[in-house]
Amino acid sequence: MAVYLALAKYTDKGIQHVRDSPKRLDAAREMLRAMGGDIREVWLTMGEFDLVFAYEASDDAVAARFMLLLGQQGYVRTSSLKAFPEAAYREIIASLG
Repeated sequence: MAVYLALAKYTDKGIQHVRDSPKRLDAAREMLRAMGGDIREVWLTMGEFDLVFAYEASDDAVAARFMLLLGQQGYVRTSSLKAFPEAAYREIIASLG
């Protein structure tokens, strides 16, 4: 499974309904599980982003679909990063020659 990081900011609608955020997180977790993925970690953050979470998906298309479905709800706007674990990082660097 590929690992992705999502950086999320509450929209105006999201901050107005912030008390329901844990319920929406639970629903998002179930939605991703139905797609064959999993949310591994979630952090409430201070600064430019309100939430950061790490999740697994079988491929980029599943990850993109998950992010689009979250955004479609209107509570958060996200930026996504594909993450490579340390072993893959070392392999990629070693392949440079």
